[in-house]
Amino acid sequence: MYGVSMEAPPTPPVPLAALLADRELGLRHLAGPAEADVHGVHASEMADPSPYLLGGELLLTAGAEPGVDPEGYVAGLVAAGAAALGFGVAPVHEEVPAALAAACARYGLPLLEVPPRTPFTAVARGVWRLMAQARTRELRRVTEAQQSLAAAAARPEPVAAVLSRLAASLGGWTALLAPGRGGAAEPAAGPGRAADGGAGRAAPGSAPAPHPVRAAAGAAPGEAALTAVGTLAERVASGAAATATDTLGGTHLAAYAVGGGQVLALATPARAPGDHTIASVAAVLLSLLTAPRPAGDEAAALTRLLLGGDPASALAPGPWYAVHARGAGDPRALAAALGTVLLDPHGDGVRLLTDREPAPQPGWRLGVSAPAAPADLPTAGTQAGRALERAEAARTPLARHSPGGLATLLDPAEARAHAEALLAPLNRPHRDTLRAWLAHHGSWDRTAVALGVHRNTVRQRVSRCAALLATDLDDPDTRMELWFALRALDSGDNSPVT
Repeated sequence: MYGVSMEAPPTPPVPLAALLADRELGLRHLAGPAEADVHGVHASEMADPSPYLLGGELLLTAGAEPGVDPEGYVAGLVAAGAAALGFGVAPVHEEVPAALAAACARYGLPLLEVPPRTPFTAVARGVWRLMAQARTRELRRVTEAQQSLAAAAARPEPVAAVLSRLAASLGGWTALLAPGRGGAAEPAAGPGRAADGGAGRAAPGSAPAPHPVRAAAGAAPGEAALTAVGTLAERVASGAAATATDTLGGTHLAAYAVGGGQVLALATPARAPGDHTIASVAAVLLSLLTAPRPAGDEAAALTRLLLGGDPASALAPGPWYAVHARGAGDPRALAAALGTVLLDPHGDGVRLLTDREPAPQPGWRLGVSAPAAPADLPTAGTQAGRALERAEAARTPLARHSPGGLATLLDPAEARAHAEALLAPLNRPHRDTLRAWLAHHGSWDRTAVALGVHRNTVRQRVSRCAALLATDLDDPDTRMELWFALRALDSGDNSPVT
């Protein structure tokens, strides 16, 4: 399915309380706060596992390595963003060391006792099971919200109906802001009120907004939040971003570009993983509903897609082109230039679907799929994403999907030019060390043996590489890009990188 944000929302974290409530695991809270969000599980008996944590993990340990200072150990975990520490009693320790519990209490790190009968793998499985359940609930919520928004778009006053449905789905305030009028402030619509297409009328306690409010639903936030969301609206209306978010006093604020300078504004008491997907669908619908010209069959096709219809029956036979784009312009203007209303502001870019063969557009980098039938749009979307990556790597305005296998996905000359620019800050010893370190999956000892140097030398060189490249070598995407760049430089015959 293509044209709107139909991808799965991120997996919600597992509340620590849910793990403590699982009687089969038998976990016991010993120290620190009893509340935390767990995003994963990691087991380690290292004296300092913090370099290997991404943040949000429940770290499991039996305390097997002797001589570890509890203060420094816990301080390192907190600095790395660990969610909680699970200590397994027996066979090394008969009980959780009191010094460790005291350190966790001082640093505010939740400490759990894992009983002897509970393997660490059982705790990990419990976390993944709870995550899967939460993800299923979130997917169901997102799907139901998408369908209800599409149904609202078919009502007699569709703009007000979509905003009302969105406010109910997210539990907050939603508004459609018209383009700013020379920077003059207009009063925001009052709680639960929708304007009749002009600026909203002031309500008691409301605050000025930089854009006139065309329609609104839900209880309006306070003056400070309205001012902040107005600032976000200015960012997306100017084309600086497709979406913008902020948090003020516990209220989550967001703004989405709707097209023609219009903005969808949100203020909610909470932000769930699927909220961005739901709001993106509403923004696309509002773009269609407020377009200066009738959207015709394309809008009807999008509505059928939102309602769960078959793309092959909702769209004309085509051929269709999926387009991924990044740039600083107005996504709606880009869609108009490509002859389509099927667009989706997505992350830091835009995705579009058009039945016209795309051409380069000023201010944008485009990745274009091969011509596709409606049933093949998911594959076309993947092709467009890869083509955009090649366009950005080669700094060209447009790249098209090249069929023929993995070897054709990357132009050898473009790859080598990109690699030389990326790795320019590194000298030969640094490049050789980085290549060996990546080849040995970040192992200091194996890299040192392969290079015939001390492991501290490897650490110093890799650390220097990270500083010179101004990048995070713990990021798997960064490691992958650097590995392909090094391979491209190794290919003296300019053969494709595979």
